[in-house]
Amino acid sequence: MKRIAVFCGSSTGKESKIIQAAFHLGETLAKKQIDLVYGGAKVGLMGQVADGTLSKNGKVIGVIPDFLKRKEVFHPTITELIVVETMHERKLKMHELSDGFIALPGGFGTLEELFEIITWGQLGLHQKPIGILNSEGFFDSMLAFLDTMVTQGFLKQENRDMLLEDDSVEGLFQQMQNYQPRAIPKWIEKEQT
Repeated sequence: MKRIAVFCGSSTGKESKIIQAAFHLGETLAKKQIDLVYGGAKVGLMGQVADGTLSKNGKVIGVIPDFLKRKEVFHPTITELIVVETMHERKLKMHELSDGFIALPGGFGTLEELFEIITWGQLGLHQKPIGILNSEGFFDSMLAFLDTMVTQGFLKQENRDMLLEDDSVEGLFQQMQNYQPRAIPKWIEKEQT
């Protein structure tokens, strides 16, 4: 993996260990010589992961819609800032630039990015690893809900298993490096023929 996109909050939240984990993720990306692709802001966890990467001389590519560039304070010292028109273009550009994805804590926007990218994977539109850094158990209730979706027959176990998870940066990287993409579903192949 040469580049990883990180989805995370434009707020820092209230838990100092989550803030530290975001910074540590950035440091680790730089140490592993993996470029960071993210939302381009200098605020919140977004700023923390960018600052962590920059602190170890890593490369940081921000992708931000023009209307948010004015609202979210874009990071002035990142390596490259790509300005797009819409949120959809932002996600598409981040997908194109990245070899994998990691979600950190955040709000609706973070969840929307995570679920769209995993839906694309489920549909066979990409075969890149997708992970959650579950710092301080932030995602525990969401992960339990996904398990309920499997139990209730709304989500296949093999699709649930596409979402990697760990509470440590190192553990998550190990899973992402060992990730074996699943076969594209047969119903997708039938639609294409």
